[in-house]
Amino acid sequence: MAQPSSARAAREAPPEPVVIELFTAQGCAGCPEANARFESVATEPGVIALTYAVDYWDYLGWEDTFARPEFAQRQRAYRKPLRLRDVSTPQVVIDGRRQVVGAQTPALQSAIDEEAARRVFPPEIEFREGGDRVGVGSGRAPAGGAEVVAVTFTPGPQEVEIARGDNRGRTVRHMNVVRSVRTLGEWTGRPALYALPAALEPGLAVAVLVQAKDDRRILNGAVLAPH
Repeated sequence: MAQPSSARAAREAPPEPVVIELFTAQGCAGCPEANARFESVATEPGVIALTYAVDYWDYLGWEDTFARPEFAQRQRAYRKPLRLRDVSTPQVVIDGRRQVVGAQTPALQSAIDEEAARRVFPPEIEFREGGDRVGVGSGRAPAGGAEVVAVTFTPGPQEVEIARGDNRGRTVRHMNVVRSVRTLGEWTGRPALYALPAALEPGLAVAVLVQAKDDRRILNGAVLAPH
């Protein structure tokens, strides 16, 4: 059997995944290239990649087909912890700790590798056999507390033809498009069970994230694939 041709293909998955979140928009001229760079690392072992479409570029002439106001709200929640004056696209947030503007591949890969080595005894996440609940184990809760968040998304790539605005005539490709974000409850450092969103549409997956409330660090994440 042929050996992998790149070091990245041969990289082993870390024990806990690194969560990378792309904030993008179909009406953003610089986003299609960033989407492609994001997709190039999205399938690496040990990476949970999520794409959030934001709506604040809709005024340019094209209404983003995947955007929801709560996705822009999630991006804005990172502004203070990351010490940013404002939000913009394209932006990748890695484990809630740092950003990579424009999803530049070398910087993004370096950030993923560094975050993979950073995790120290995060709380375990385990989906129950029925698929309706998720358990989060014990651990040290961050100052200000933490919450358990369920992010439903469509796995894999999707393409959208843009008819108006800065990307008129282009086909824009997205990876792991987020459909909804829901807080399941607080995590205090003690083991707890949480009910997952009921009646997921066919083909949707759910990523469960344990995330600090104050500084927005993601302590751990896990994905329940579609049946």
